[in-house]
Amino acid sequence: MSGLEIRAVVRRGGFTLDLDLRLGGGATGVFGPSGSGKSTLLHAIAGLLPSELIRVAVDGEVLVDLAAGVLPPAHRRRVGLVFQDHRLFPHLSVQGNLCYGMVPGGSVELEEVVDLLELGDLLDRLPRECSGGQRQRVAIGRALLAAPRVLLLDEPLSSLDRGLKLQVLPFLRRVQERFRLPTLMVSHDLSDLLALTDELLLMDGGRAAGQGDLPTIAADQSAVELLAGSGLSFSLPGHMVRRDRTGLGWVALTGRGGANPAASEVACGDVTAEVGDEVEVILGPADIVLAVPPMDAQLSLTNHLAGTVERVTRTEARCLVQVDCGLEAPVLAEVTERAVERLALTPGAPVVALFKAQATRARGLGAARAAPPL
Repeated sequence: MSGLEIRAVVRRGGFTLDLDLRLGGGATGVFGPSGSGKSTLLHAIAGLLPSELIRVAVDGEVLVDLAAGVLPPAHRRRVGLVFQDHRLFPHLSVQGNLCYGMVPGGSVELEEVVDLLELGDLLDRLPRECSGGQRQRVAIGRALLAAPRVLLLDEPLSSLDRGLKLQVLPFLRRVQERFRLPTLMVSHDLSDLLALTDELLLMDGGRAAGQGDLPTIAADQSAVELLAGSGLSFSLPGHMVRRDRTGLGWVALTGRGGANPAASEVACGDVTAEVGDEVEVILGPADIVLAVPPMDAQLSLTNHLAGTVERVTRTEARCLVQVDCGLEAPVLAEVTERAVERLALTPGAPVVALFKAQATRARGLGAARAAPPL
């Protein structure tokens, strides 16, 4: 079977982790409330916690299987683990840290990792002479040089301030694009996971509470209720095209097929990117106002995206409306049951999603490979 298979049972005090997962071969974001078992899962896979049952296979290749007696020690599991606090050896140089776990004759070369993560100028430095972002890049490089079959990232950005986080994000994307490793990334920031992963695994109480891409998750009532209490957000990919005299950044959102129609340009009040950069526009469903066309009134809301309702997911408190605006990702809006009835928000109904520029954040992901057509 292709992809990543995980079966894990871990008991710690009164807490039990019990998972049976079939994931794709790309990057999976692991999200859930504190104490849901996210880090426990990663540490069990890496061999840092005793497990009652553990089996991990990649594309049918078994890395660990306790029941079958396949239980290599942690350093031989072919699992790369990056912690939030780097855990570099303070007495070793950057090069010494990179080479510490390097597999002789492995498929990953030191020069390739140094070039990919831009570590060439740091090789002779000690960790204390590096910034937090640089140390995290070294930790990522060390994990890659162990020639892992699975990459585990345990809150890799949480110890960084916003500026350093923005520096590290493009490097994580490079790693995914270059190595295509099955990856599990834990984060308490949903927008980080949406930017860096292909699907989400929601966890609650040691169990899987939802799995799939954001549109799939958004169609699951119980998953939406869990996300609603954890800061649900969504992102729309695009690239920054200009700044206007008021300081707003304008982003051409990526449509299906890669096009960037002018009608899908949006203004963002909080922008950490340069013109030409790939960005993700981050919004919360509560920031979206839905209206039914035609709209004759003049509105103070800067951004208007026309689309059609795809589905409505109801929870006890609110309704989550998924809107197809012809973009690479859907727009999610949180409204009341009364609004759903009053606006007749049923699948296929035309709507316009409106939102303020100042409610919109555009985060740079690095220079675009090629500027998409306007």
